[in-house]
Amino acid sequence: MFSKKRFFTEAEKKALVQAITDAESMSSGEIRVHIEAKCKIDVLKQATEIFYRLGMDKTTHANSTLIYIAHDDKKFAIIGDKGIHAVVPSNFWEGIKQVMHEHFKRGEFFEGTVFAIKETGTHLKQYFPYEKDQKNELPNEISEG
Repeated sequence: MFSKKRFFTEAEKKALVQAITDAESMSSGEIRVHIEAKCKIDVLKQATEIFYRLGMDKTTHANSTLIYIAHDDKKFAIIGDKGIHAVVPSNFWEGIKQVMHEHFKRGEFFEGTVFAIKETGTHLKQYFPYEKDQKNELPNEISEG
């Protein structure tokens, strides 16, 4: 499902950062992407640990989202903070994850990740609309482990 090549090129990373910036401009939500090669534990547990390590639980509205990818182990997860889970349906991430998985199966890792970022922004807009004078609380760059 995933290749052994460098997962995202520098140009793709730059485009992902722009996609995050654009998605965040629609809502007060924060989005981060974290990639690493291996995930030796349960993917949701690992994503949760990364979420807290990146300080994503410290946003004003508790409405940050992490898209976590462990490319060599062919695992990924999307998790949101407690503010998101307090207002969204329980299957909120399922559609995004399913389409992302379909992209990944075809080797379209960049496209699948961009889709997840854009859809997350669109979905968060419903629950956390853009606020005048809001500040970007988390960096938009791709983190790597």
